[in-house]
Amino acid sequence: MTTDVRVLRQADWDEWYESLLRAFGGVAESSEERELWSELTEYDRSLGVRDGKDWVGTAGAFSFRVTVPGGASVPAAGVTMVSVAATHRRRGVLTAMMRRQLDDVRAAGEALAVLVASEPAIYGRFGYGIATSSLSAEIDTARVRLSVPPGTDGVKLRYAAPGDVLEACEAVYARLVPGRPGMLARRPGWQRLALLDPASERGGASPLQCVVAERDGETVGYTRFRVKPEWGPAGHNGVVTMVDLEGLDPAARAALWRFLFDIDLTSTLRTRSRPVDDAWQHLVSDIRRCQVRLKDSLHVRLVEVGAALEARTYQAPVDVVFEVEDAFCPWNEGRWRLTGDAKGAVCVRTEDAPDLALSVRELGAAYLGGVSLASLAAAGRVRELRQGALAEAATAFGSTVAPWLPHGF
Repeated sequence: MTTDVRVLRQADWDEWYESLLRAFGGVAESSEERELWSELTEYDRSLGVRDGKDWVGTAGAFSFRVTVPGGASVPAAGVTMVSVAATHRRRGVLTAMMRRQLDDVRAAGEALAVLVASEPAIYGRFGYGIATSSLSAEIDTARVRLSVPPGTDGVKLRYAAPGDVLEACEAVYARLVPGRPGMLARRPGWQRLALLDPASERGGASPLQCVVAERDGETVGYTRFRVKPEWGPAGHNGVVTMVDLEGLDPAARAALWRFLFDIDLTSTLRTRSRPVDDAWQHLVSDIRRCQVRLKDSLHVRLVEVGAALEARTYQAPVDVVFEVEDAFCPWNEGRWRLTGDAKGAVCVRTEDAPDLALSVRELGAAYLGGVSLASLAAAGRVRELRQGALAEAATAFGSTVAPWLPHGF
């Protein structure tokens, strides 16, 4: 077989998608899920490799805009639906698709590619760095209490059908997107992702429920969740699983968290994929009983180093020359001078002596401000060539809030 990569035709989507599902275990999705992913698929950005009539490799991309430090919304290719058939490992299928995809991203003028990895070890060799983490928790709400800020009691909460308040919830989400690096500006159609609720994924819990927070008639927050009733010898032991929670101010967020803590007949609140600096951690009485866990989330690849570094701002003045290694995208190789501050930045080719040496993978990891260049240097991944350059760059690349990817793709 050859590893010729071809663009997906809409007529071939079902077979292409079936090969993807098989690579991830072969469990069938609900008709609702399948229909949504079919509608969201960008066929001109979906690739595959065939062996005869069979699809043996798949890869796609969504046209996203991602928030970067400084609040700008930057075009980015959201890499997705990547798979290689178990019968065709180690034949260059994945490398061929990644090569074609990154070439296409560059041709489209997108300086960034981002993805969520099923296995984090896979994508580093293609220049992706782990740029964000997500926080999950299992909170013992029978023993942990919240200390809420002033104004919490002034927030009105009400139940609503998730679909009936979708537009109001999306408006809240949209207002929050510029304020946190890593958040995605949702394109039309993507709001439906939040309403997917196949019974097969509930694990015995209720259908999706929604509560909105209001103040003076305006929606200022929302949470979507499921409840699983459970009983033991001592009585109730139900579990609340939060799907998402957003609020425009501390009081709105606290009111929603308190609601989830206090749902009758439950004693556990499970959260997933939250920001690592999520404020509820400062409201709880006992963080040890919250069983906090971290997991890698968004992986970032700088496809065009100069354009990507110019697209964000820097929280302290910086003037540093990077010596960049990038074997997979050699147009990024060499020295780049970054000059910038909180108002903007310029990044151009230079022949000046380098201050820091690193690969494009480390630049991707540090790009959103959640991973410190100093931490990467401590691991031997960044080399300081001019004394003081590391502290200067590490400070400048930081973010006042942790970057966060709110949902997968």
